Amino acid sequence: MLISSIPKPDLKQIISIFNREIGRFVFFVFVLFFDGIWFAENITNSQILINILMIAGFIKMYLRSTRRVKELMLYAVIVGFGGEYLFSRGLDMYTYRLENVPFYVPLGHAALYGRIFMFSKASVVRKHHKAVEQIFGIFIGLFATTYLIFFADVFGFVMTGFVFLLLWKRPKDRLFFFSMYILVAILEIGGTAFGTWKWPSTAFGVFDFLPSNNPPSGISLFYFLLDITCFFIYTQRHNIAWKRLKRIKKD
Repeated sequence: MLISSIPKPDLKQIISIFNREIGRFVFFVFVLFFDGIWFAENITNSQILINILMIAGFIKMYLRSTRRVKELMLYAVIVGFGGEYLFSRGLDMYTYRLENVPFYVPLGHAALYGRIFMFSKASVVRKHHKAVEQIFGIFIGLFATTYLIFFADVFGFVMTGFVFLLLWKRPKDRLFFFSMYILVAILEIGGTAFGTWKWPSTAFGVFDFLPSNNPPSGISLFYFLLDITCFFIYTQRHNIAWKRLKRIKKD
């Protein structure tokens, strides 16, 4: 019913944009295989090569992005480094295969951020944003419930609940964050399946009353902290510049 509310030409265009901006990024899931346990144990440790490839991919995407997306991507890299070291090395929320923070990860955060930003800002997607949001919201609800029932993923279900709660009174952010949730879920499933990183059986390995799957379903909640921080830095920086410009004009 929701899909039928979108005219076929527009639906095809939305799917095309989704495949271009988000679907292509899913290819990175398969790249994670080369930093996984099987490949490292049976072939070689290729983390350095993946770092180089990610740098090249990041530069290519950066050069093709708009000025605003470029700026947000740079903020995402900086904040991403800090967030990774805090949650992975500091709080033991999850652990990478070599118990480090691979250089390609913060760059991947920024690329993911940029892709979703461009998808959510596409004119045809914004035109039918309510229908797209409803479709994504239903999928997310079913996904988190399935993880709860079949994998006892209480931690992920609770985080998903917070996602919906945060977006309840922020309708303008739903499309972006719902898209983020879906892409993050795909990346997490791939990364943990290959053993590139792993999550403990309870939240942070500490809270026994919050059993967790590997990965938990609603981990995108913590990606939202990255996004919100980047948006905050961006708006504050340009707010200061705008105020400075107005003062110059008055003088």
